[in-house]
Amino acid sequence: MRPVLIAALLAAAGLVLGGCGEAEQVVVYKQGKYQGKPDTPPWDNAPLAYGDAKWKKGDKASWEDEVNTRTRSQNEYRRIYNQ
Repeated sequence: MRPVLIAALLAAAGLVLGGCGEAEQVVVYKQGKYQGKPDTPPWDNAPLAYGDAKWKKGDKASWEDEVNTRTRSQNEYRRIYNQ
């Protein structure tokens, strides 16, 4: 019984002392430099293969039309009463 109690106390002490060694996590920013992945405009991506999107890759106007069409179809009043 005594060796189990000593082992449990040592394990608890190890966990308590392990929490004291937390390193500070600070990001160093470089002024004027973006360090992340550069984003591409959404219209430069191809439409999903399984979706019913009718826009063409790289065409901003057709992408905006598709987004506006999707937004209009999410209006519940128009969807229910103006069929």
